[in-house]
Amino acid sequence: MTKHNEAIRKITKTGNYTYYITIPREYIKELGWRKKQKVVVKLEGKRIIIEDWKK
Repeated sequence: MTKHNEAIRKITKTGNYTYYITIPREYIKELGWRKKQKVVVKLEGKRIIIEDWKK
């Protein structure tokens, strides 16, 4: 994905301690991800990295 494919999203709060954002469907399709798939969320400096979870 290139810089020109950026999508602006709002951070939404649910409950007392959880926040979420949505990921564009096109990104999910391009990555080959599917519903209920497990992913790993990592904080690296000022970036959040979301990767496929592999055993």
